[in-house]
Amino acid sequence: MDFLYYFQLSLVEIYFIIFTVFIASIIRGFNGFGFSATCISGFSFILPAIEIVPIILILEVIISIFMVPYIWNKIDWNFVLKLLIGITIGSPFGLYLLTYLSPKTTHLYVCLLIIFFSILLMRGYSNQNINNNYGKFFIGIISGTLNGLTTLGGMPVALFLLTTSIQPSVIRGSLAALFFLTDIYAFVLSFLAGIVDITTIYRTFPLVIILPIGVYIGDKFFVKSKEETYRKVVFYFLIFISIVGMFRAITNF
Repeated sequence: MDFLYYFQLSLVEIYFIIFTVFIASIIRGFNGFGFSATCISGFSFILPAIEIVPIILILEVIISIFMVPYIWNKIDWNFVLKLLIGITIGSPFGLYLLTYLSPKTTHLYVCLLIIFFSILLMRGYSNQNINNNYGKFFIGIISGTLNGLTTLGGMPVALFLLTTSIQPSVIRGSLAALFFLTDIYAFVLSFLAGIVDITTIYRTFPLVIILPIGVYIGDKFFVKSKEETYRKVVFYFLIFISIVGMFRAITNF
């Protein structure tokens, strides 16, 4: 088919990407995060990383806009802004560490820690004492560092919010707002670096139609779920994505 030339993908690969984006958008609509992690896990079977990142950044920005009606009144802007300051400090440090540490090895260790703390929190651990300005700055720095080094910056933020027993609606709204701002910044950098090209636009355009459908379904699941159910789903998601990440890190050694 002639239109496949513009995507530089087979029809089967296009269907697979559409399905992955649909599942990822449902997860984002429910959790408030996890879209990028899910897409990366799926896309990596088809595309190289340098082609995956710009597609996901564009979709992340757009899906955040679709989520606004569902989360706007639940965003903790104080938390988001303090975390952004920490991320701004930590991101360059993470990029600097790339010259000294192996991203694959670090990725493996981070996934192991995420699994450990997810299981710990599932068993009832919580800590309100870290829910202060210092805690927010610190987790922002950790998130920014890990994002620059391994692209796993969102996971520690999710764990931080779950540890402090904040309401699920606030967790979802704050995470969605945070990643919207950070993804806009990352997309601008990618565009200036010339990573976004016309093929990226062709591949992204038809996927935009899927996003509001997935977000709507995810929000319906969220509204009907209990707080305990939300936390369990997030924990299981973090564990699953960490296992996938460990598998990819090990097979790429």
